[in-house]
Amino acid sequence: MFSMKKFTALILTLLITVPVFSTNAGAVSTSAVSSCLIEAQTGEVLFAENADEKRAMASTTKIMTAILTIEAGDLDREFTVDEYAIMVEGTSMGLQKGDIVSRRDLLYGILLPSGNDAANAAAVSVSGSISAFVKLMNEKAEKLELKNTHFVTPSGLDADGHYTTARDLASLTAYAMKNDLFREIVSCKSKQLEFGNPPYKRTLYNSNKMLTKYEGAIGVKTGFTDNARRCLVSAAERNGATLIAVTLSDSDDWNDHIKMLDYGFSQVKAYPLETGCSARVFVAGTGKSVGVSGGSATLALTADDRTKLERKVFLPKMVYGSVRKGDILGSVEFYLNGKNVKSVPLFAKESVEVEKEELNFFQKLLSFFGIYA
Repeated sequence: MFSMKKFTALILTLLITVPVFSTNAGAVSTSAVSSCLIEAQTGEVLFAENADEKRAMASTTKIMTAILTIEAGDLDREFTVDEYAIMVEGTSMGLQKGDIVSRRDLLYGILLPSGNDAANAAAVSVSGSISAFVKLMNEKAEKLELKNTHFVTPSGLDADGHYTTARDLASLTAYAMKNDLFREIVSCKSKQLEFGNPPYKRTLYNSNKMLTKYEGAIGVKTGFTDNARRCLVSAAERNGATLIAVTLSDSDDWNDHIKMLDYGFSQVKAYPLETGCSARVFVAGTGKSVGVSGGSATLALTADDRTKLERKVFLPKMVYGSVRKGDILGSVEFYLNGKNVKSVPLFAKESVEVEKEELNFFQKLLSFFGIYA
């Protein structure tokens, strides 16, 4: 007879042996307090632990500082660094009072040796003061919808109210990595520059060991303070996919990022996209139309996300004026969970010339009927 005692023992055994599932089941185990792994183009989260917990971010702050410096432009104009801005503790690119640099020099100093002096000097160069630049940082964070991020310093030194989350930092990095110059700099293992007063050559070295530890690594930024502990943002490309990994307060970050990236690449694949279009576009005043075509394109997706991808074609029914083969007439847009994740232009497949007289007649005809092109 099956006793209650045996039944209770069976239930306890099942509770012990049956796994408890979570969104990260079977993924990876890290030493990080907070972590996040995303596919860069779609922004889809592949792995996360405490990803929305607000934490100090140390010098990963400089991702924002660098992208704002790039977007300010005027990168090669030389100027004398602000002597008070460079009087800052911590890591340095070696700036001294009276040194002459360019913003481009400072970008390498910000992103390779993680110079706090370079971050402050860039902030003053761009906005006139550190406080004004910090305001710009927070305005940019709001524009990028980084809802759990707030900046107090351009360098990332510990300060009350200076925080982000692993998820926000991954999103910021995905934005920054769309910039060609930013990508170029963070992928450099070292860079020889010439600056100072008088200028002399010196070599700056990248503190990001992932560039040598991981195949396909392309950046991006390290960080450490007593409060934030070890912080790391890394990015890697493989087989058409780009992943961004973030860990905050992680005693084993190099190994954790290797595990996270390996897991991510096992989950995503670059799938070819359907970019063809059978529609034709009429050329006003000619009685003719042109066909369109999109170039080949891929998108890195999980198998599940591939089934959710939506495709929409945006193309005018009519264009005005001559069309040259290769002109962009519209686009094919791809959406994942309501978010636009890929845009592929549609090009004219042939040319159609419009005589000026034909166009003028057609415009007058439209005007007669109260339609204005």
